[in-house]
Order: sequence, then structure tokens, then C-alpha cells
Amino acid sequence: MNVIPLDYPTLRIIWWLLLGVLLAGFAVTDGFDLGIGMMLHRVARTNTERNTVLNTIKAVWEGNQVWLIVGAGSIFAAWPDIYAVSFSGFYFAMLLVLLALILRPVGFKYRDKINHPAWQAVWDACIFVAGFVPTLIFGVAVGNVLQGVPFHYDEAMLPIYTGSFWALLNPFALLAGALSISMLCMHGCIYLALKTDGIIRVRAARYSKTAAFLTVIFFAMAGIWVDTSLSGFVFSSTPAMSGVSNPLHKTVILQPGAWLANYNTYPWSLMAPAMGLAGAILAMVLVRAKHYLSAWLASACSIIGIIATVGVSMFPFILPSSTHPGMSLTVWDASSSQLTLFTMLIVTLIFLPVILLYTGWVYHIMRRKPLEKTSLENNSNNY
Repeated sequence: MNVIPLDYPTLRIIWWLLLGVLLAGFAVTDGFDLGIGMMLHRVARTNTERNTVLNTIKAVWEGNQVWLIVGAGSIFAAWPDIYAVSFSGFYFAMLLVLLALILRPVGFKYRDKINHPAWQAVWDACIFVAGFVPTLIFGVAVGNVLQGVPFHYDEAMLPIYTGSFWALLNPFALLAGALSISMLCMHGCIYLALKTDGIIRVRAARYSKTAAFLTVIFFAMAGIWVDTSLSGFVFSSTPAMSGVSNPLHKTVILQPGAWLANYNTYPWSLMAPAMGLAGAILAMVLVRAKHYLSAWLASACSIIGIIATVGVSMFPFILPSSTHPGMSLTVWDASSSQLTLFTMLIVTLIFLPVILLYTGWVYHIMRRKPLEKTSLENNSNNY
């Protein structure tokens, strides 16, 4: 007797949506941290200016990374096959991301330990790397997922990845990486314009408009590429939606334009790419009008729209296989059991509002602009 009130297909759809929410939450919150790290040398030219810039995120960046941790944990629990293939196949790339993210807290902590330009320049470079490397690799990963990842299952149902790290750096994936960099630089610069004054705000506003323009260009280029040159994946027969997860029980073919089929079937899904483009354009307009909070919200909408575009385009595929399309992982055959998904949903419904309330409270407390302090003044409490 099944006592779970939600059927299996519904739970799978809910967790597909929650995965998108967690990824978007990470990109919107931790994204401006990464963007500020990448733009540190452009918006701040002196040590005092860099201290001011870094002070805008020092109190919130750790909390923002909770979204990344929760997202990875959710993939592990709700989509174990996705976790196994992606984290093993992209192992070296993920290792670079981890090493880069480790540099960020170290850079924040150690750059002000010694008041010397050479010392601080080293840690400023580390903060830049900590922003640039994860942003690029996350974008490159999405670009490769859209093209299909070279993997298959052996006789024991163990995933075998047959690609290489350098093969990930193909032209379309690098375009996706460039889009990732431009949209997070846009988001970070607008946040700086909101949280600072004077010359830092002027520079941040100027660079945010450039980054927003590039976001529109790169996003449009990616869309044209998908439409004209990139083959998508499609079922050659109707898939089973409620059976036990098994990625071998289907047939899949590559088909030009397949990633655009959902927009014909569900016209409302066009809201996703429209929001991605309109958000970036509106952010440019609002920055020019000096409405920085509204511009930051528009930038956040653009990021959400871009991420949603990927999810909507690929649905129900999550991780397609370029070498063995029939072994691609989808919403219908890569999830955990019905009981696991339902149990995790209850836990999520309890704790996700807590995280949102706590995050909102932290941003409310830290809403004031940081005071400019010299490195030596920052050191006064460290010795």
C-alpha cells in the first residue's frame, strides 16, 4: 500500500524544479561575490579602495556559499546517477573549482596581515582567481552538458566517462563560459554600485553596463548557435515516467533543433529566455538612471532567466550522453526512490524557508555601506 501522497512523476518534477531553484539561488547570491572578485582590480585601484570593495562582501560571502553546498548535497541525494557521472567525469575541473574556492577565504584573511603592497597584491590575485576559475568552469560545464557528455554504463551499471579535461574547452563551452563571466561581473558591479560611493561607484556602474551588454550579446549568440548548429536529444518513443530509475530503458536520438522543441510545445516557456535578455537590458537602463537596487534585481532576474532557459530547453534531459544517447540521464530515470524524494521534500519545506529568512535578516543587518578603512586600521584588532 502506497502511503506517499504525491506520485512518483510529480515528485521528480518537483525535485527538477528545486534543483533549478538551488542553482539559481547560488548564482544570484554567491554570483555577485565571484563577480566582485573578478572585477577587483578594475573597480579599485588603491589598497584603500580594495579594502572598501572587499568589505562589501566579507560579511555575506560565506552564507552565500550555503546554496552551493545544499545544491551539491541535493544532487547527491535526489539525483545520485547525475552526481556520480558529473562529479567523476568533471573530476579535474571540479578539483580546480574547489582549490579556487579555497583561495577566497584565505585571501580575505591573509591580505591584511601584512601592510605591504607586494603581499597584498598576491592575495588580491588569489581573490581574482577564486572568482574567475569557478565562474568559467561552471559556464563551461553547462556548455558541455548542452552538447552531451561522453559517458556510458558498463555491464555492472557503473558510469564510465570517456572524455578528457581539455575536450571540455570546446568553442561552444567557452562561449557559455564567457556568458557566465559576463553575467556575474554585471551582477557584482551593480552590487558594488549599490553598496559604495564616489569613484568606486562610478567605475562599477561603467563596467556593469559593459558586462550587461556582453551578457546580452553572448546569450543571443548561444541561442543562435543552439538553433542553427547544435543538435539536441529527443526520445524516439514515449518514455516511462513512473517506473524505477534505470537509464537503459529508453531510446534516444540526436536531432537538430531538439533543444528548441519545448518552446513550441509549451509557449509559456519562452518567458525564460525573454527574462534573461530583458533583465540584462533593463539592468543597463536602470544603472544609467542610477537606480542601483532596481538594477541589481533586474540583474538577478537575468541570471535566473538564463539558468531557466537551459533547464527548459533540455527538459526532461538533465545529463545527456554524446557517445551513447540511449544512456542519457533524464528526470524520469535518474532520480532516487519515491520515498527518498518525498522525505527530502518534507525536510526542504522545513529548512529552506529558514535559510531564506536567515539570509534576508543578514542582508538587512548589513544593508549599510561599508566604511573606508586602510589596511593598517583593519589590522589594529588582529595583533
